[in-house]
Amino acid sequence: MALSGISRVRRQLPISPWLFAAPGLLVTGAFVLYPFVSTLVNSFTDRRTLIPGRFVGLANFRELLHDDMFWTGLRNSTLYVLGVVPLLVVLPLLLALLVQKNIPGITFFRSAFYTPVVASIVVVGLIWVWLLDDRGLVNAMLETVGVGRVGFLSDQWLLLMSAMAVTVWKGLGYYMIIYLAALGNVPRELHEAAAVDGAGAVRRFLSVTVPAVRSTMVLVGALSSVAAFKVFSEVYLLAGPSGGPAGEDTTLVMLVQRTGTGLTGRVGYASALSVVVFAVTVALMLLVLRADRKEES
Repeated sequence: MALSGISRVRRQLPISPWLFAAPGLLVTGAFVLYPFVSTLVNSFTDRRTLIPGRFVGLANFRELLHDDMFWTGLRNSTLYVLGVVPLLVVLPLLLALLVQKNIPGITFFRSAFYTPVVASIVVVGLIWVWLLDDRGLVNAMLETVGVGRVGFLSDQWLLLMSAMAVTVWKGLGYYMIIYLAALGNVPRELHEAAAVDGAGAVRRFLSVTVPAVRSTMVLVGALSSVAAFKVFSEVYLLAGPSGGPAGEDTTLVMLVQRTGTGLTGRVGYASALSVVVFAVTVALMLLVLRADRKEES
C-alpha cells in the first residue's frame, strides 16, 4: 500500500508545478494576453462600442497618417520622453547619493522624498492644479513680487512642462530607491583608492560611481522612457479631458482614451492607436538596450 501511494505521488509530480502556476497563468491570460490579442484583432476592424464591426485591413493605420491629432499626440509624447527621462536618470542618482549618508535625521528625508511615490496621482494632480492655477498659490506669490500671473495651465508649452514637472517630482523617490540598492553594492575601496590618488568628489562620481551603476541607469532609462511615452494621468489632470488649449497638449494615450470610450467610441481606431503606442514603447526599450550593449562593446 505504501509503495503504491509513493508511485502515485511520483506519477503526479510532473503536473504539480503546473497546478501551482495555474492561478498566475489564468490571471495573466485573462488580463494581459487576451486584451493584447483582442486589441490587435480589433485594430484591423471598424468596431465601435455597441457594434461588432467588420474587417477593414490596414484602413485604421492609413487613417492615422492623415490624422492631425495623432501627430499632435505623437509629438507631445515624444517631447515628454525627451524632457522627463534625462532628469529621472540623473536626479534620483544624485538624491540617492545624498540620502545614502548616515547622518542624523536622514531617515526623515528618505521618507519625505519617497512620500510622493505612494501618494495617489489624482491627489497629486489636484494639488498641482491648485498650485499652478491662474489664481493658485504660485501665481499669487509671483504677483506679490511684481512678476505677474503666468499661464502655467493655459499656455500650451507651459502646461506640458508643468505636467513633466509633476512626473519628475512623483518619480524621484521611486528611482532613488533603485539607485540606493545599486549604490549599496559599490565597494568602498574604489572610492578610497580614488581619494588616495587625489580625485575630488566630482571626479569620484564620474569615474567610480557612474560606471558602477551604469546598468542601473540603463534600467531606469528604459522604465522611465516607457512610462513617459505612455503618460496619461498628469496631463489629463492638469489639462482636462480636452487636452489643453485646442487639444494641443493631447498625448497618444489620451487620444486612445478619448477615441475609444463612450457609446459611440471607435474601438477599432483606438485599438490601432494602442498598437502604435505598444510598437513605439518596444522600440524605445530596444534602443536603450542596444545603446547599452554598444557602449559595453
